[in-house]
Amino acid sequence: MYLWVRDPVNVMKKSRVIVLGIAFVAAVGAALLAKNLLGTTKTKRVVEERLINTTKILVARSTIKIGQIVKANQLKWQDWPRNAVSSAYIDSRRHKDGPKEFEKSIARATFQPGEPIIIHKLIKKDQGGVMAAILSPGMRAIATKIKASTSAGGFILPNDRVDVILTRRLKAKGNAKYFSSTILSNVRVLAIGQNIEQPEGKQSAKGKTATLELTLAQSETLAMADNMGDLSLALRSMSESFPGAAGSETEDLRGETSDVVRILKFGRKIQGVGIQ
Repeated sequence: MYLWVRDPVNVMKKSRVIVLGIAFVAAVGAALLAKNLLGTTKTKRVVEERLINTTKILVARSTIKIGQIVKANQLKWQDWPRNAVSSAYIDSRRHKDGPKEFEKSIARATFQPGEPIIIHKLIKKDQGGVMAAILSPGMRAIATKIKASTSAGGFILPNDRVDVILTRRLKAKGNAKYFSSTILSNVRVLAIGQNIEQPEGKQSAKGKTATLELTLAQSETLAMADNMGDLSLALRSMSESFPGAAGSETEDLRGETSDVVRILKFGRKIQGVGIQ
């Protein structure tokens, strides 16, 4: 009769594995229990941003339109790199009460949100009206009557540049003759009617008058021409619409006493040709 006996070595190895397994499970359980008892501690990482070498300048908080009276809540301080600050900007060192200081000023230009406020583009309420605010130094504002047929069909807008053409009717020996002359060239339109900027969402402006920005001599020429015949505004291309562009000249009518009228044709001054 034979008796089967287990290998004592194998039995010992299995026992060790079982013991180690029980110890591992117990350790995990103890860790979970301790976590539940103590609670979960969350560590927050705080990132501190430091703005180095900056200053505060005044910028537009919302859109400010040309000719608009500025409100304090339309302005705000904005951090700006110190080496990028222009002398024309309004900074907190020189203007501590910036929004209040420039409240009720008149905007000489349109500002978009976040755009730096340029000090010379604002005029304080005690320094003149809207039109005086948007006039360039040394220039005058003078209005002339217009209609759609004499103002490019109504497509001339504020800040466009135009040529002014004078058409006159002269009588010679009982016959009526008509002459045209470009008396002013490359002048800026300040307003059409009461609009000093393009009507929102529209590509044309309606009005019975056009206000032009002229020198004193040009103002005198336009005032005289207004009583001599009919005036028309010719819209200039945007590529030529800047001060000093080629073709800028003025016809001086102040000393004219004869019936001879000069006109511009292909850049040359020639004698006018009458129409019977």
